[in-house]
Amino acid sequence: MEKLGNDRVLVSDFKQQKLETDAQKNWDLFYKRNTTNFFKDRHWTTREFDELKNCRESEGQKLVLLEAGCGVGNCIFPLLEEDLNIFIYACDFSPRAVEFVKKNALYCTERCLAFQCDLTKDDLQANIQVGTVDVATLIFVLSAIHPDKMQKSLEQIYKVLRPGGIVLFRDYGLYDHAMLRFKSGNKLGENFYVRQDGTRSFFFSREYLAGLFQNAGFETLVNEYVLRETVNKKEGLCVPRVFLQSKFRRPVHS
Repeated sequence: MEKLGNDRVLVSDFKQQKLETDAQKNWDLFYKRNTTNFFKDRHWTTREFDELKNCRESEGQKLVLLEAGCGVGNCIFPLLEEDLNIFIYACDFSPRAVEFVKKNALYCTERCLAFQCDLTKDDLQANIQVGTVDVATLIFVLSAIHPDKMQKSLEQIYKVLRPGGIVLFRDYGLYDHAMLRFKSGNKLGENFYVRQDGTRSFFFSREYLAGLFQNAGFETLVNEYVLRETVNKKEGLCVPRVFLQSKFRRPVHS
């Protein structure tokens, strides 16, 4: 808190506006540089979120999932491999990321629809019928969106969820090691920073996150910090990680 409190130098308004204008381009360049090699496949999602298996109202019902901010498919393809009775809508800000999803050998239009979408302004309903999604996932996605536009993104997801539908959330928590590593000159606003490649990251408190979802119409089911350690044996490093792992529901009578 002392370290962060002493960092009062903000990136200029001009540069902040340029970062917002170039946000899609910067993520596209990220995927151009890293292709499909940066993030590991997320085989942990069904372990952490049992709703991905148990959210069906009847046995044999097809689960309809929205993966918002799907990247190159590190979450959706393990799910498609694991569960035959699932249909996934997958969208991302980056057109290049969506192309990588479509080129994956596991991509099949009968089980998955991938499309480019800016959650802050594009209409999800252009690809998804209102009230038809059982579960939406927001995994390390909301943190990349400007705080002023986060609630609009959540309102979009609210519309396509069925009443009683769930949002499964995991993202960076306040005082995570990634937050403490930022040097002076990278701060955009309170808990909001820019990386060297121009992509941005926000770090959430439980209260801030709960307020965002509640203002978008959701009920809070679970909203907890998850503490982990990342160990690099080669360099002898052990760093503390702080994530927020949460579940929010569109009210049944909504």
